[in-house]
Amino acid sequence: MARFVAVNWRDLRNPEAGGAEVHLHEILKRMAASGHEVTLFATGFPGGLERESYDGIDVIRKGSWYNANYVLPLQVRSFCARNTVDLVIEDINKIPFFLPALTKTRVLPVIPHLFGTTVYRETNFLLASYVFLWERLIPWVYRGCRFAVISPSTKSDLIARGIREDRIEVVLCGLDHAKYRRIEGLDRYSDPTIIHFGRIRKYKSIDLVVRAFARIKAEMPNARLLVVGDGPEKPHIVDFVDKLGLSESVRFLGVIKTEELVRLLNQVHVFLNASPKEGWGLTVVEANACGVPVVASDRPGLRDSVQEGETGYLVEYGDVAAFAERSLSLIRDTQKWHDMSAAATAWAKSLTWDRTASEMEKIFHDEMAT
Repeated sequence: MARFVAVNWRDLRNPEAGGAEVHLHEILKRMAASGHEVTLFATGFPGGLERESYDGIDVIRKGSWYNANYVLPLQVRSFCARNTVDLVIEDINKIPFFLPALTKTRVLPVIPHLFGTTVYRETNFLLASYVFLWERLIPWVYRGCRFAVISPSTKSDLIARGIREDRIEVVLCGLDHAKYRRIEGLDRYSDPTIIHFGRIRKYKSIDLVVRAFARIKAEMPNARLLVVGDGPEKPHIVDFVDKLGLSESVRFLGVIKTEELVRLLNQVHVFLNASPKEGWGLTVVEANACGVPVVASDRPGLRDSVQEGETGYLVEYGDVAAFAERSLSLIRDTQKWHDMSAAATAWAKSLTWDRTASEMEKIFHDEMAT
């Protein structure tokens, strides 16, 4: 059995945890269940213990969001110097930790996606430039590494940055089918209902979802939009909805339990995702698992998780009219909606975390053998 050390900005119990944390956790807990020793370094958060174990993973929390890329690499370096470690798994989903430059232990970078220029949509120019420039160093610092990425889009991004294609392995994400599933006997809402769920951040472009919904409502006065989640952009989106006169038709539900979300997904008709870039689009397949077709931006990640014309539609990023038109066509064509709903459910069922973890474990062992 092997000893793995992983590092990520957050662990799954962090209130800000998202898809990247789910992805890494599902892999690591299966490694632990297989008998491997797994330690995860992540940042602390209010109320979080400095050290705890769950799902077989020993979690060590150090630093905060503003200094993680300095504190965590030093913690990993110290740990590797004091212990026998077979492989370091570096999850790069914010700013890279540059661990190959700090430890002699073999490092496997796992990349959901890189921001690239989209980071300028989320934060100020100075901070965005900092992130952008650190990403530019990846091909040089990690030049001797093999990469594991979660989608063909992320692989293409790395190749464009100068990483050799033969050093990049694609392993698709899985899904928790015990949670995200069709609930027999639960009917769809009688009124056309659109949903958007996930973290409410500027770069997610939820304002485009609202604009598209305004066009949908103009055609279908009884249409509704449900927005699930929270984040720093929420007050601006609430104000925007009010300015468009949509407050009575748009409900902000905040952060809700997974069970509640799944019930909603079993009752709504279309999920809109207008993001300009994703690593994969976990929310897409979560909606699909509940029988919900998706209309999404034809952008990296989303074009991997949406099967165009089968499980949903892809439209040009920012094309509000196309988002509305595709959504309306689905809602109006009952047979088409049912066909897409069935295809979406079948597509989601093919994606399992057991498969993801099995493929990743093979990569881990191949790395340790070289």
